[in-house]
Amino acid sequence: MSLLEVRNLKTQIRLRHETVRAVDGVSFTVNAGETVGLVGESGCGKSMTGNSIMRLLPRGGQITQGEIIFDGRDLVGLSNAEMRKIRGNEIGMVFQDPMTSLNPSMTIGRQISEALVRHQKLGRKEALVRAAEVLALVKVPRPSERINDYPHQLSGGLRQRVMIAMALACEPKILIADEPTTALDVTIQAQILNLLDDLKDRLQMAVILITHDLGVIAGRADRTLVMYGGRIVEEAATTELFSKMRHPYTEALLASIPQVNQDPSQLLYSIPGRPPELSNPPTGCRFAPRCRYAQDQCRNEDPVLGGDNPQHPYACFFPTSTDVDQLRETSALYQASDTPGGSVTGSEPPRLRDSVRATNPSTLISLRSVSKEFSVASGSLRQRKTATLKAVTDLNLDIRTGETFGLVGESGCGKTTIGQMMVALQRPTTGEISFDGQDLSQLHGSELRRVRSDLQIMFQDPYSSLDPRMRVGAIISEPLLVQGRGSTRDRERWTSELLDEVGLSKNAIDRFPHEFSGGQRQRIGLARALSLSPRFIVADEPVSALDVSMRSQILNLMKRLQGEHGLTYLIISHDLSVIRYMADRIGVMYLGQLVEIGNGADIYERSAHPYTAGLLEAIPVPNPEVERRKRGGGISGELPSPLDPPSGCRFRTRCPRARDLCALEVPPMQRFGAEHLAACHFPLQTPVTINQR
Repeated sequence: MSLLEVRNLKTQIRLRHETVRAVDGVSFTVNAGETVGLVGESGCGKSMTGNSIMRLLPRGGQITQGEIIFDGRDLVGLSNAEMRKIRGNEIGMVFQDPMTSLNPSMTIGRQISEALVRHQKLGRKEALVRAAEVLALVKVPRPSERINDYPHQLSGGLRQRVMIAMALACEPKILIADEPTTALDVTIQAQILNLLDDLKDRLQMAVILITHDLGVIAGRADRTLVMYGGRIVEEAATTELFSKMRHPYTEALLASIPQVNQDPSQLLYSIPGRPPELSNPPTGCRFAPRCRYAQDQCRNEDPVLGGDNPQHPYACFFPTSTDVDQLRETSALYQASDTPGGSVTGSEPPRLRDSVRATNPSTLISLRSVSKEFSVASGSLRQRKTATLKAVTDLNLDIRTGETFGLVGESGCGKTTIGQMMVALQRPTTGEISFDGQDLSQLHGSELRRVRSDLQIMFQDPYSSLDPRMRVGAIISEPLLVQGRGSTRDRERWTSELLDEVGLSKNAIDRFPHEFSGGQRQRIGLARALSLSPRFIVADEPVSALDVSMRSQILNLMKRLQGEHGLTYLIISHDLSVIRYMADRIGVMYLGQLVEIGNGADIYERSAHPYTAGLLEAIPVPNPEVERRKRGGGISGELPSPLDPPSGCRFRTRCPRARDLCALEVPPMQRFGAEHLAACHFPLQTPVTINQR
């Protein structure tokens, strides 16, 4: 018998001038102990489906039709008071952003114990004891101490564990996990997903896993539902879906995912166009405007969810039969649609021009013995230094003209600090950063402002980094105004040209940032970075918050602009598939130090440092067989605090190869190839001597 049965669910959101059909006739079941994956691009209705089950709809939201049968009761007909008894007690939910979902003014223990006091009728002290037990269950270190912490005192991974602890405190029968790992690096993501699997088995709990990452779905979901335009367009057992997908949208999602063995000279596939506006969906199949198989019937008739196999229904008149092993060939056929005026005819995918790859060996930016420390103060009135945070320690690095250097590592390892120092937004505590032969720390005033025109940055969050009170035209032209370049008419012309170059229409000039999607805002950030014709751009997690298809569009755009403008990039990311595709050389960082440097083949095929190998093991792969074989692998434990890093090798507290020597001595950089260096006492590869290169 099904634990949850959703029947023809329709949810609408009434706005001032329109009504959005966010969920439009969705039906599915969830059995006890089962994990059901819900996958699709942003705006397809995934989160709204989860919120409808919880009856947590935004203002103007209303379930207009259908049933949600949970454990024999129809949740749609329950009063608010009756629903409050179920919400958090029998149905738990892990929200997408733990920082905004947790109350910053309440301790962790109090937030977890609230549900226990309300639903389990425990006393405050008893509830706090139970809160510590639940924190231990989700593997939060020192849980009896953490219950007195506030959310801002925890890392992203620990905050996500706290969210899971809150959702599981009352041992619900079903857990809805809405993008539980989107903003996390690969190691913490793997830990969180393994944790959910373990808890599901231990508590015999059902899970609805909402995500846009098919790699996550491949290793975790028993069944997968693919959503598009507010509807389910394909449903099957996960292994069946990947071995014989039928809907072109499922195929396109898979084709959009960068792989670690992706050919960097080829364009990534991205689904053309955008998902439909659900206030006015198109006639016929909602995916038809973006589908390479679409015919007249698709544009005139609406396909129903069906097919010849009741266990694998799909809504398509002209289904595909691609499996995961054929994905590369399918991707090649798609890729021409990303080039201006391209078509999908022919079998040879377009290649990026050779100028995209590094061809000039000269050094553009150099870091020598660079360290960056921050003073940590306490006290509300008289701030006194109590500790020193070692963000970056004794770092040496050269970036060559025209190359893309990728910097990877877990959150908190110092990647962003390095990027900010390279564009002179931060000054090193010790050491020297030279740009084109000039020491940036020695420049001030007009000299520094002049050099900064060659140094630009794309920030991680394109929404918070764009002034919400300024129109896009003013945002892009502001650097030109500050540098005193051109007349008003010149700046308007350059702004219009930049918008065209990054793929935005000219009418974007008069609009505000909130009127654009995440991918469009990232294009605006790139246009602003290009406005002064810089030579070097730091891209800090440029695609971390984007769907797989939008991610491919931005990466293709960055590569094209690099070739046309002769740009040098530093790309900071925790997505190792993105870095492999984009970077000529890669640096792996751990707790403020570079532990390995090499080209893509060195890092991904011949990694010498155990930390690098652990990062690669944690990359989610869109292949159920591969993902399920490696479940439980990767790096265990939390990143140590940079306030008190371990002695010797900083990775030793999490390293399976660590010995006594690792605690006593800092490992020196050793050579493993022409440009392959790693700092490890007991490396995975055999070092080479100079005469062996």
